[in-house]
Amino acid sequence: MALSIIRHPLAQHYLTHLRDETTKPALFRTLARKLTTLLTLEACRSLRTAMLRISTPIEELWSPVLDADLVVVPVLRAGLGMLDAVVDLFPDVSVGYIGLERDEVTAEASAYYHKLPSLQGRTVLLIDPMLATGGSACKATATLRAGGAARVVIVCIVAAPEGVRRVESLHPEVAIYTAALDRGLDDRKFIVPGLGDFGDRLYGTN
Repeated sequence: MALSIIRHPLAQHYLTHLRDETTKPALFRTLARKLTTLLTLEACRSLRTAMLRISTPIEELWSPVLDADLVVVPVLRAGLGMLDAVVDLFPDVSVGYIGLERDEVTAEASAYYHKLPSLQGRTVLLIDPMLATGGSACKATATLRAGGAARVVIVCIVAAPEGVRRVESLHPEVAIYTAALDRGLDDRKFIVPGLGDFGDRLYGTN
């Protein structure tokens, strides 16, 4: 497994303001979208390209275009805050959804919904802001691989070492792209220092 921490100054600037408890939902949503754009650009560096013959106003030439069959799958609900950024970058991307709910006592994830396009042989960007225990990421990854996905890439805002280790143990082939590897989990299995409940902050709920 490859863990990539995006340390671009602008990514870290956005992350700082996402962490700030005084950041209001409207700005939080904007920052989440901007940071997801930077993370996704890095996560897609290895996408396959093909050469296309085109004509510029001056001459003809062979030029690269994307040749990757890409799917993006947000984990509901918080992953929806990252979805628009990916769709903006890849307007033709196929979109699936996986609904997972964390038990507040056990911190284990249980599935309540999924709707997926054909995954056979395709690259899937699994987007979920927080990689905490790794339970949701591993359950979602297992679903995607069972559906035929050739490659799964996890894109998250913040990760905890516990979650990274769990993904590495159960799905060593999966790459993870994040803006920060935080200190760890508290007794409620929240990432520390983290940024709180991403879904609540995204939508102004509690």
